[in-house]
Amino acid sequence: TGAAKLVVVIAIFLLTFYVIFQVFEIKMDANLGHIFGNLPVVFSKILVYFLLKATKPPRYKCGISKACPEKHFAFKMSSGAANVVGPKICVEDNVLMSGVKNNVGRGINTALVNGKTGELLDTKFFDMWGGDVAPLIEFLKTIQDGTIVLMATYDDGATKLNDEARKLIAELGSSSITNLGFRDNWVFCGGKGIKTKSPFEQHIKNNKDTNKYEGWPEVVEMEGCIPQKQE
Repeated sequence: TGAAKLVVVIAIFLLTFYVIFQVFEIKMDANLGHIFGNLPVVFSKILVYFLLKATKPPRYKCGISKACPEKHFAFKMSSGAANVVGPKICVEDNVLMSGVKNNVGRGINTALVNGKTGELLDTKFFDMWGGDVAPLIEFLKTIQDGTIVLMATYDDGATKLNDEARKLIAELGSSSITNLGFRDNWVFCGGKGIKTKSPFEQHIKNNKDTNKYEGWPEVVEMEGCIPQKQE
């Protein structure tokens, strides 16, 4: 950056004067001599600072591993951890749903995002253990074309699902929804009006032999770049 270059130039300038004074044994007053006498230490500290800054990995939106290309929205999401820690959904560096925001709950957690602007439209969670599937079905039917849909399970997201709900979610681009079972962990990003199956989906089955937590599989995480809807 410009600031870094300026600091380097100043450091080189001061070191040059220091060398000149040392070589030609030019007498300096006490204060100036003290300043120049400490130049090697100052310069080494400046050098270390900029080396550390240069090697520090850049941070991308939502903490994903690489920057998204133009006309794409960065996203990162994770399922819940057992029945203890809720899921998290982030789009364009904005946390849409999380335990900290206190807007997640048992079942299927859903965030709707405008496919053109990346603006949050709505967030809801539907209890698929002790609740009713009807509100989820009604919600899915109201989603408008061009809407990005992000879903993440917490605790149990499948017990109350029926064929109609699974079909509506499959129409958003999901491949795993038909096989989603009791306490499976699942994250999905699709869209209303999508013509193909979404590449953004992760699913881990609840299996007592492989579960990370007693009664629940490990957390699933997913990140990526969602193409912006064009006119």
